[in-house]
Amino acid sequence: MNTVKSILLIFIPLWLILISESSYGRHAEIIIDAENGSVLHELNATHSWFPASLTKVMTLYVAFDALKKEEIHLHDVLRASTRAAHQPQSKLGLRLGDEITVRDAILALITRSANDAAVVLAEHLGGTEESFAVKMTTKAHELGMVDTHFMNATGLPHQWQVTTSRDMALLAWKTHQNFPNYYPYFSAHTFNYKGRELRGINKFTANYPGAEGMKTGFTCGSGYNLISVANQNGKRLIGVILGGMTSAERYQLMTTMMNNGFANNFNPNPVKNINTMTTNFAGTPPYQLGCGNKAPITFDSSNEEKKYNHRIRHSGKHHHTIKTKTIGKSNYYIAKKQSISSKNSPKKTYVNKNKLTSKTLLIKKHPTKSKIKNTHYHQS
Repeated sequence: MNTVKSILLIFIPLWLILISESSYGRHAEIIIDAENGSVLHELNATHSWFPASLTKVMTLYVAFDALKKEEIHLHDVLRASTRAAHQPQSKLGLRLGDEITVRDAILALITRSANDAAVVLAEHLGGTEESFAVKMTTKAHELGMVDTHFMNATGLPHQWQVTTSRDMALLAWKTHQNFPNYYPYFSAHTFNYKGRELRGINKFTANYPGAEGMKTGFTCGSGYNLISVANQNGKRLIGVILGGMTSAERYQLMTTMMNNGFANNFNPNPVKNINTMTTNFAGTPPYQLGCGNKAPITFDSSNEEKKYNHRIRHSGKHHHTIKTKTIGKSNYYIAKKQSISSKNSPKKTYVNKNKLTSKTLLIKKHPTKSKIKNTHYHQS
């Protein structure tokens, strides 16, 4: 009898883990009515995912906010730093010292998903890309994107850079609502730069009836992602696909979802609203495709840990701090959401390494600095 109990104690937790993992589909999706935020359909919409270049929609949101506040202007001239010039594909090919206007940088992000232009914007608005990422995360949480965390302006791989399809749909919705003067940039199909006409890479925006634009994204970790907005007969829908196995699949999934939305094939009286969806457990993001290497972790010393905490602490009311705890032979980072205004010190909570939530983020610390080789960084 004791032997049977021992076997059960070993296999029941394993079975629960497998059931939990199998409960998620191989991609995530959501479609909402832009008039009121009603969720017409969703699949795994609150499950954690790597955003890839969908990150650039938040980069643009922060830039649009600065334009609206007249902190920057469309014809301001920006200069490429060494960091910007060394970004991997996709990019414009900016060299150190090259100049680009804010307007052209915006169009480069939308049409070509240009990583170098994203870093130029980020450094201009945040001083450094890391500081700009803090701005992005702070703004995301202000918008209600509670399961989203940004570590760079491009969407290039980082294990801490996570989102959900629900959060991305919310971002698209808020972008449309808050920046009517700048939102039309997303419909651009081409981009003229230094005498060259560069064609956009978003086939859904180019081909779907009534498409108004948004953003594609791809890394090996995320798979093929897509945010799309379309308007037919005065009805505007916002859709998000995370984790397509191929580029063609993401477009087909979006087309099917949009067609069903405009044909009223979903529940005519939706009970969910994007503002009130349950978001208390985001899970761990899947590594969707078999190519490349896992996303790197860039915090390799207590000094970097302190610098990160300092930036977050001074970025706004809510922030994350990094704590470390030895578990067995491995060190793990635990990022906990806290409130500066709270009088009581938050309790330290250590969570299972297979869980990633909006309030706790558990990442394994590599004993040596991450080396990135043969990683597929191309964003499309």
